[in-house]
Amino acid sequence: MELIFLKPEFMEKIWGGNLLKTEFGMEIPNDKTGEAWIISGHYNAVTKIISPQKYKGMGLDKLYKKERFLFEDISNNEGDYENKEIGDFPLLIKILDANDKLSVQVHPDDEYAQRHIGPRELGKNECWYILDAVEGAEIVYGHNASTKEEFEQMVESGNFEHLLKKIKVKKGDFFNVPSGTVHAIGSGILILETQQSSDTTYRVYDYDRIDDKGNKRELHIKESINVSTIPHADTIYHQTTEQYEGGKIINLLSNKYFDVRKISVESLLEYKPNNKYLLMTVIEGSGEIKLDDKIYMVKKGDSFIVPYGEKMLKINGNITIVESTVNN
Repeated sequence: MELIFLKPEFMEKIWGGNLLKTEFGMEIPNDKTGEAWIISGHYNAVTKIISPQKYKGMGLDKLYKKERFLFEDISNNEGDYENKEIGDFPLLIKILDANDKLSVQVHPDDEYAQRHIGPRELGKNECWYILDAVEGAEIVYGHNASTKEEFEQMVESGNFEHLLKKIKVKKGDFFNVPSGTVHAIGSGILILETQQSSDTTYRVYDYDRIDDKGNKRELHIKESINVSTIPHADTIYHQTTEQYEGGKIINLLSNKYFDVRKISVESLLEYKPNNKYLLMTVIEGSGEIKLDDKIYMVKKGDSFIVPYGEKMLKINGNITIVESTVNN
């Protein structure tokens, strides 16, 4: 088995900046680059394989359907999987550079997305790891309306100052953002986002901004009201820490869609991947990963997949990685 490295896909945004270049060394298209889709099989922006050579240039969507042994145990199955109903790659990993604040938005659950968007579109449960934040940076997380009628009245009257809940954030913070949660990333924040493979967003409010053509961006008031959790409910989740000789692993979140963990390595850390393929992004430092007697040098900004079936993973160096695994 070999590590699978991927090339990011970039999204220009009205709120984007250039931190993907200055902080991660990525070759961004311009200084309004808001998103790097770093591991994606979503049809709107599929990341392509950089290595190994035999898969170079292949999209992750095709790799996921064609080379099933990389993602699951196929020892009891037969035949070519390329044309079978495998489903799409389930997760999407992004880095977001919020040079300016994002719109206030909300995402649907699976049932609503598939009924109103299409059978291939999932809902969007996501979570955020704060990679960096300027002093005083804040996010919108939730709202103060008690009923659907109150929520609708406050939105339609533009009373967002009283409607929206805001939270100060700093580097290293972590937030679970389930579907139905009204939210927004504030300016001056760099985020690693783990989410279901979905690109459905309903905008509640966009600060009356206009784009470079002088147009306001579309809002989705009706849909936002329909899918928002009312009243807002903070999700409860418990984080645990596993101590190892060469570092530690913090279990940030586990839900029905994904597990997310932060791996902090100071020397040599060895652990078992629990029979799952792993999605990894290096967020700090550099080091090496040993896999089947092969050594891979990795550094801040690298993203890669550890295939299914690895019995032991060895990470050496001074390095921090955020790891995600699928749960459905």
